[in-house]
Amino acid sequence: MQLLIGNKNYSSWSMRPWVLLREAGIAFEEVSLKFDERGRPRGIERYGVAGKVPVLVVDGEPVWDSLAIAETVAERFPEKQLWPADRVARSVARSICAEMHSGFQALRSAMPMNIRSRHPGKGMNPDSRRDVERIVKIWASCRSRFGGSGPLLFGRFSIADAYYAPVVTRFQTYAVPLPPTAQAYCDAVLSLRAVREWMDAARQETEFVAGDEPYAKQP
Repeated sequence: MQLLIGNKNYSSWSMRPWVLLREAGIAFEEVSLKFDERGRPRGIERYGVAGKVPVLVVDGEPVWDSLAIAETVAERFPEKQLWPADRVARSVARSICAEMHSGFQALRSAMPMNIRSRHPGKGMNPDSRRDVERIVKIWASCRSRFGGSGPLLFGRFSIADAYYAPVVTRFQTYAVPLPPTAQAYCDAVLSLRAVREWMDAARQETEFVAGDEPYAKQP
């Protein structure tokens, strides 16, 4: 399998399947397509997909969109138990991943992922605050209902944790104040080997994409 990704500092969508595969111990070849000045991954056209990363290439066939990739990986590697085994927990996990996939636009816009930078207090406005509060509520509910066997949303690592890992990096970049349960969850995600590896690599990148750096020139 090949996984096509964008810049590790900026690409939250790329981070999700990369962390999923890496943390689950599933072998893949990483193909990095750096963003151009328009924020498009260079060379994506040759794969004949939607023009965005990530893309998982399986037996020469592309699978695009991070949620489709997650489902494909879970289907191909059932022994990894990437969704919770319990039926109710699994339905909740799928729901919160879908909510992240389609929602939280205010947070995405006001606090774009930027792992190597620190902008405490930037991006917090009434709309992004509502998104933060909703995410904190999701985390608290999952931890309370399903997290008894470990420190992650459903106890052990799952697709849901890979899906919310980029949010954890945002909360760190913008120093978002969090209640203890949410902060403990962030700490657990930041301690995952795959997350640490991704963030270490992101800090080494030097590419500058202006659209993802709205606070770079601000004091």
